[in-house]
Amino acid sequence: MRIRTAMLVPGLAALALVAGTVPATATGKVVLDQGHVDAVDIHYEDGALELHVHDDTVDPPVERDPADVILRALPESETTVPDDPAYAFLGRAGAPVWVLPQSGDPALLFPGLSTEELVPGVFTGDSVRLTLWRVRGPGALSVFTTDAVGAPTVLADSRDGGPDHIDLATGGHIHVNWAFTKPGWYKATFRATATLADGTPVASDPAVYTFYIG
Repeated sequence: MRIRTAMLVPGLAALALVAGTVPATATGKVVLDQGHVDAVDIHYEDGALELHVHDDTVDPPVERDPADVILRALPESETTVPDDPAYAFLGRAGAPVWVLPQSGDPALLFPGLSTEELVPGVFTGDSVRLTLWRVRGPGALSVFTTDAVGAPTVLADSRDGGPDHIDLATGGHIHVNWAFTKPGWYKATFRATATLADGTPVASDPAVYTFYIG
């Protein structure tokens, strides 16, 4: 089990927006493969936390149910694992890996994590916990950040047996690297939990996010 605290920047503007029509699959799900989205957008409504996908690829932006969305990493997201021991969590150096980068690329999906809808003062410590409970797919999913010199900090890694916890400050926004070790379909289950200022625990229902890689 891994617990990490991620620093969020309040009101961070969306970057690298890509205009265009969002295609739909035969199942009726929306495929998002370019532009900015908050893949995990945490809300608090009617006494419970909720997980949404905040879609900035359309104007005006919309909130989507994760069950209605496929988040796609296009073939152009393929790169190789750096020859650096700090990146050994992704596999052997030179092995293929598909990455949706923290820095954003207008040719790729730019998925963030958001607590911008959570008002400071509502939760103990002005913090919520996002948990990656389970990942099913042909390979592994790692969520990590990189600093100014490229050093990684792993927030969640499906190979460690999980669940992995990411502590997020309320009223903010963060971008991370999403790395997949093999192409294909992935199902990632997330859940948010927090404690209200009066000590009452609150939680979201588990939400399954679908990714298609390649």
